[in-house]
Amino acid sequence: MLAGMAHLLIVEDDELLRDALSAQLKLAGHTVTPAADGVQAQALLEGTRCDAVILDLGLPKVNGMEVLRWIRQRLAALPVLILTARDGVDDRVQGLNAGADDYLTKPFNMAELQARLQSMLRRSRLPAFGGTLELPTNSLGRLRLDAKLPLAWLGDEPLELTQREWMLLSLLVANAGQVVSREDVLAAWQGEPGESSAAGSNALEVYIHRLRRKLADTELNIRNVRGLGYMLEPATP
Repeated sequence: MLAGMAHLLIVEDDELLRDALSAQLKLAGHTVTPAADGVQAQALLEGTRCDAVILDLGLPKVNGMEVLRWIRQRLAALPVLILTARDGVDDRVQGLNAGADDYLTKPFNMAELQARLQSMLRRSRLPAFGGTLELPTNSLGRLRLDAKLPLAWLGDEPLELTQREWMLLSLLVANAGQVVSREDVLAAWQGEPGESSAAGSNALEVYIHRLRRKLADTELNIRNVRGLGYMLEPATP
């Protein structure tokens, strides 16, 4: 499937905005399924295969943050773009920590939304490790990544990762013991120039923190190499 053609779930309780989004995205070549509340969104996701979700936070019945956490528990790699009127830094960080792949505040420009959506879809379909690994499966201690699926495990336990977390971890594992620059990570994330480098740089710190927590019980550590980037290395005893 081309990045320009995807099945999208739009979860928005404002009927006028939901209808307008659906119409614009259908014109762009997407298949669109609308949902007016969190309960309907969960039901649709249980029975319908979607390529990405555009998710409002202020939803009735089940709020958007709860829906996002629910998605991450069941569909860890499904790209999610948060669309909300909440524009505070704390709200953005909370959304990213809950597993959002991107964040856009209302009011928004439709061209920017489509650019971010295309970028998110393109990232979700990139070959694992950004083409830097020749082998489909790679192991580092108890950590194992399969580039074909793509999935990761710690021992026999699956590791729940968002698409951005997967790409970041893949780059670090592929270059274990070497510095991965912030620019390398942001280049892997940003397929579109519409996403500012400052926003991406701030988000990167959030994702590094999340990966460190998920690797906390392993023999691996993500070290911040000041002024250069990040390095995956054995944890200090």
